[in-house]
Amino acid sequence: MQRIRIDKMKTSQIKQVFAENADNIAFLAGNGINLYYKNDKISWNDLLLELWDNYSLNEKTKIPEGISFTEFYDALEIQHAANRNFSNTLQKDVQEKMRIWKVDHAQNLILNRIKEMGAPLLTTNFDDLIPDSMGLDFRKMGVSKFTDFYPWSCYYSDRELKNPTEGFGVWYPNGMIKYHRSIKLGLSHYMGNVARVRNMIHKNPEYIKAGESSGKKWDGYPTWLHIIFNKSLFIFGLGLNETEVFIRWLLIERAKYFTKYPDRKQKGWYIDKTGSGSTISDGKKFFLNSVGFEVLEVDDYKVIYEDIWS
Repeated sequence: MQRIRIDKMKTSQIKQVFAENADNIAFLAGNGINLYYKNDKISWNDLLLELWDNYSLNEKTKIPEGISFTEFYDALEIQHAANRNFSNTLQKDVQEKMRIWKVDHAQNLILNRIKEMGAPLLTTNFDDLIPDSMGLDFRKMGVSKFTDFYPWSCYYSDRELKNPTEGFGVWYPNGMIKYHRSIKLGLSHYMGNVARVRNMIHKNPEYIKAGESSGKKWDGYPTWLHIIFNKSLFIFGLGLNETEVFIRWLLIERAKYFTKYPDRKQKGWYIDKTGSGSTISDGKKFFLNSVGFEVLEVDDYKVIYEDIWS
C-alpha cells in the first residue's frame, strides 16, 4: 500500500478523509492528546519511574534503552512475585495518581468534532479526562456477565447506544480508572487480554459483521471490539511502538479477518509527525502498511491536534 505524505499546508486532504468517511469511521487516541494539551506533561515514563522509586530496592533514574514500558513494569512485579496482592496494590496506586489529573478543555476542539461525526472514540489511556471534559455519563452495554477485570462493555456517552458502532461513545481497550483491576500495565496483563480476545474472535468469526441479518451475535458484539472490526479506524496521538503489543496484535487479527472476508474490509489511517520527534520508523511504516493502514505524515503536531479538527 502506498504511503501518503501530507504536509502542514495540506490539512484539507485529511479533513477530506473525515468528510468522505464520516458515516463509517472510528477514532483511536493515545496519550498524545494529554501530552499536547497538558502543561504538566502527563508522562507514562515519569509515572513508571515513580512506581519504581516507591516499590523497588534498586534505584533507577530513567528507563533503560532496550526495554518496553510494559516490561519495565513487569521487572518491578518480579521483585514482589511472592506477594499475591502486589499487582492489585500497583493498580490502585496508578488509579490514585490519575485521579488528580485535571482536564484541559482545549482538547474539546478534537472531541467535539468526533462527536459531531457521531463516531466512536477508543482511547488507550486509563484516565477519564475525555469524558470529564465533555460531561459524559458512564454507561454499560447490556451483557449477561460483567467483570471489572475486563469492563469492555462500559463506555461514556451523552446517550444510550444500542451497539458500540451506533454513535459517539468513549471506550477503553486497555482498562479504565473507574475499575482499578482493569488497568493493564505489564506485558503479562496484556497477554491476558490477548487470550480473552482470541477466544471471542475465533469462536464465531462469521458473526462479527455489524449487519447481524441472521440475528446471531458474536461475543464481542456488546464491547469496543465490535468497533475495531466493523469501522474504518483513524489512529492519532498513539506511538504504536513495540510497547503497544495488544493493539498491534489486534490490528493483525483485524487484517487477517478482512483477508478472510474481503467484502467486510474497512479502511485505516495512522497520522504522525515527521522530522524531529517523529516516531514513524521504517519498521512501523512496514507494519502499518501490512495491516492495511495508510500512513499520513505531517510537519507539525499542531496539524494533528488542532488544524485538522477546526
